[in-house]
Amino acid sequence: MKIDFKGQVVLVTGATRGIGKALADDFAELDAELILTGTHPEQIEQLNRRDPVKRKYYCVDFTDSNSTEAFVEELGRYGKIDVCINNAGTNKIDYLDDTRLEDWDDILAVNLRAPFIITRAVSKIMKKNGYGRIVNIASIFGVVSREKRSIYSSSKFGLRGLTVASSNELAQYNILVNSISPGFVLTELTKRMLSDEEMAELVTQIPSRRMATPEEISKVVLFISSPLNTYLTGQNIVVDGGFVNV
Repeated sequence: MKIDFKGQVVLVTGATRGIGKALADDFAELDAELILTGTHPEQIEQLNRRDPVKRKYYCVDFTDSNSTEAFVEELGRYGKIDVCINNAGTNKIDYLDDTRLEDWDDILAVNLRAPFIITRAVSKIMKKNGYGRIVNIASIFGVVSREKRSIYSSSKFGLRGLTVASSNELAQYNILVNSISPGFVLTELTKRMLSDEEMAELVTQIPSRRMATPEEISKVVLFISSPLNTYLTGQNIVVDGGFVNV
């Protein structure tokens, strides 16, 4: 028994760094044909020159409706998309009094609006083929929360709601929809949001006594998005080293 994506088309948003990059690398190793997104034009151009056969990168700004709509239109050109990983995400930590409506709009656009629009688009393709696996990358802050996470938690709790609602609707078409809620993962975003002192303090609160690597999150995603998963849908899998249990 092994996981194999040969002959499958896999979409991963936010695939140029962190969890998304780990996912892209793992799916490529398992022979998937990849549709990937990132936000920096020069980087996208360079990446497309490296592996133009197996990986196709698109530059998409999910805070921009026109950019999002153009990408969705491009997805419509694909005859099939077997797997969709809604991974692109953003965050900003602030107390309620210091938040701005612009931050709300941007974070919700990337973390919730984009997954909704993409799920709606790819599910139409999946229905025609009678097969699909959708995984939304949520967060432990869509399960629990703490101060300064009001906008981020709103987006991730909402993403879990989208997961459950769409799973109920799409299961009859053999399209399984689940979410993964990573805990603290050592990514560029984590390093940007937290100081070294804050990260060291967090580690003491995690039963595993360390943060996850992007590759550890990717391995869980691989199973639930693979043909080995035939019945699990509408679920949220917390991968956090035990953090939410203490």
